[in-house]
Amino acid sequence: MTMTVPEELEFDLRGQICPSTLLTALREVNRHKEGLRSGELRLLFVTDNRTATSTIPDAVRNMGYGVQVSHADGTYRIDVGRSGEGR
Repeated sequence: MTMTVPEELEFDLRGQICPSTLLTALREVNRHKEGLRSGELRLLFVTDNRTATSTIPDAVRNMGYGVQVSHADGTYRIDVGRSGEGR
């Protein structure tokens, strides 16, 4: 059985504040829901807004997706994918 690496789409939300970051993330999650659910796609949101590190993950988890948040070099990375993929 071969494992395929999901395609990753990155969205730069730096400079935006909530609720703009949340609304943008939710729009993109809804736009790409088929790819996310199949595991063919991951979405990466890059932000410098700390509030987004709780609002976006909470919302997408409630939608049934897996989420991982990391912080480095003054930015946060919010990785959204299919639930159960180690997120």
